[in-house]
Amino acid sequence: MIASYNSEDKAFIAVDCIIFGFDLDEEELQLLLIKRDFEPKKGFWSLMGGFLKKDETLDQAATRVLHHLTGLHNVYMEQLSVFSQVDRDPADRTVSVAYYALINIANHDTELIQRYGARWFNLSQLPDLIFDHNDMVRQAIKRLQYKTSVQPIGFELLPNKFTMRHLQKLYEAILREDLDKRNFTKKINALDILVKLNEKDMESSKKGSFLYKFDQKKYLQKVSDGFVFKL
Repeated sequence: MIASYNSEDKAFIAVDCIIFGFDLDEEELQLLLIKRDFEPKKGFWSLMGGFLKKDETLDQAATRVLHHLTGLHNVYMEQLSVFSQVDRDPADRTVSVAYYALINIANHDTELIQRYGARWFNLSQLPDLIFDHNDMVRQAIKRLQYKTSVQPIGFELLPNKFTMRHLQKLYEAILREDLDKRNFTKKINALDILVKLNEKDMESSKKGSFLYKFDQKKYLQKVSDGFVFKL
């Protein structure tokens, strides 16, 4: 006989996506937020979220929500934590599973962003968010800071070709500290996971700055050989 759960309490399961991007011009780490268009908290800024459907896993739900807003596939995304305070959502008993994602801002669908009233905010200028979304963002930043120090996931936030300055400014934005240019370049080159191109970014100076690419194949091979990434 199949067990019945009719007598058990019911709760909604939601996914919320903390979507990070990096603005090359402002050299700032940014967060994509959406203005909530229904009650409770209508008109307030929120993370992009949605409810888990019966026929999908949590990862699939998060991927759907992310694609719905950005139009992107194959994005770096990782489950962050579960938020289950009883009164976290005044509308009903809702448990949220938070994910954080890293995208290249230049690749996302700007028409979708505008359609849903979404907007990029610098981390230093974030508005107050609904429910426990501020806590989600704080945890995501801490996780990103840790992951960046032990795994080169920050490259997901950059264009395919980037300068050493772009990379340093990205790390400074994530870690929220200034890094010595000479020491940073030395450490990055010692990792041997970048390919220096015979191309320059001529917007940075008259002489220009050499462009680089992240060599993921070499990195994965080094990891399989026991290599430990540490900046």
